[in-house]
Order: sequence, then C-alpha cells, then structure tokens
Amino acid sequence: METVDSDTQKNRPGSKDVGAVVNAIQILRHLAHSADAEGVATIARATGISASTTFNILRTLTNEQLVSFDGTNKSYRLGLGLSELAVSFIGYSYTDLIQPELERLSLNHRILVVLWQVTGDNHIMAMSRAIPNSAHVDVRLNSRLPELIGAGGRCIAGLRNLPKDELRRRFARLHWENPPPFATYAKDARTSLDTGWAIDEGNLYRGVSLVASAIADQHDQPRFVISGIGIEAQHTRAELEIMGEALNQTARFISRALFPSKPAKREQYSE
Repeated sequence: METVDSDTQKNRPGSKDVGAVVNAIQILRHLAHSADAEGVATIARATGISASTTFNILRTLTNEQLVSFDGTNKSYRLGLGLSELAVSFIGYSYTDLIQPELERLSLNHRILVVLWQVTGDNHIMAMSRAIPNSAHVDVRLNSRLPELIGAGGRCIAGLRNLPKDELRRRFARLHWENPPPFATYAKDARTSLDTGWAIDEGNLYRGVSLVASAIADQHDQPRFVISGIGIEAQHTRAELEIMGEALNQTARFISRALFPSKPAKREQYSE
C-alpha cells in the first residue's frame, strides 16, 4: 500500500506518522462529513489521496467493518464497526473528554489551563483545570465570571456579534482591576474572530496574564472557553501569542469533534 500522499504529508508535523494510518483517518473523517455514500473517485478527489491508495484503504476498512460497501452503486459510508470503538465514550462527560487536551497544553506551555463552560445566564463557570508544577495561580472549580470579561470574554464578544451599543452597555457593567478602554476591548473582540484567540494582560487582575480561545458549536455560538492563566512576569507577549495559537488549534479540534456541522449534499461522481 502506498504511503501518505505529498499534499497530506507536508501538512503533518514531524516525520513519525504512519502514512497509511494518516490516510485512513482522513478518509474516515471525510465520510463522517459526507451527506451520502460516495465512490472511490469522489473520495479520492475530496481527500487528495490517490485512487489506488483510497481503494486499498477502503477495502481494508470494509473488511474491518469500519466502512460499509454498497455493491449496487459501488459506494462507501461509515460502518457499524465504528460503534464498537465509540461505545467506550458513552457515559463520559465533555469535561472528561477534554481533560487530556488541558493536560497537554499545560505541560507544553507551563501554565494553568482552565476549561470554562458558557452558561445560560451570561456567565462562564470553571469546569476543569490542569495545573503545572510551576503554577503560582489557581482557579477554584465551579467559580463563575461574567462571560464577556477577560481574554475569554473578548472571544465570546466576537462570536456574539452584539450591536455596539449593547456591547458597550454590557462592558460598562464588568468589574476589572485595570479596565481596558472600551475601544481597545471592542477591537480585541473583532480581532479574535480572525486569530481565534485573545489576550488579557493585567486587565482582569493586575499582574496576571490570560490567553483564551472559545469552543464554538455548529452555529458559531460559544459553548466553552479554554484559557491559560499565569503570572504576567513569567510569560512574554510572544509566548502568550504562541499559546493563543495552540489554544485555537485545540479549540477548533474540539469544536469539530463535539459539534460537527451538518454537511451539504455532495454531487456524486461516476466511477
């Protein structure tokens, strides 16, 4: 079987990935977002994997019942065997599933990482956290903050897309130790839509830096926020920006996993 194609390989960090596994996962992800069963040629075009490699992988996945094959129109869709793999997740909460990502981020960036849930009353609540050995700050679980405050609040404000007067009204009710100017806050909220993350340097709490990214659902509404929290003197602006990128990548991955978009119907290509 062929290894991962060049277009796929160049987007993968490192050189230890097994090409066939990467391709198989890419095909499964594609089928998970396909409205209809698809043929080999269609799948190959969509994934950028060669037709011969696609066929061999699909045949193997079919043998393992992870993909089902319709012999009438020679098309493939996800198979029942995937339920055997997914059944162990039944009973796990979102917090349980996200916790390993918090641990990874905390270890890699040596900073407290907190998962906040966006509640129905315009607040966020701390659901879980990962604490590095070097942490000098902490957040109590179940503690609450107004949803528009801090770094996470900037991300939420961007996604909420509130009218300027309403955003200004809600901003005026927030309590900061070192409040940013409203114009700066509003600009940060807009910028977060492009970057996927926002930073608060000593605004919410003096001497404390925060960086955050929002986990949005299929309607682009914020459901969770992941934030990194540390002493301002311990993290440079450049380090916070690097962590912002990492938080955004993780938030986007979690968003796709927990809140998959309903795919548009695709035109079938003949084999």
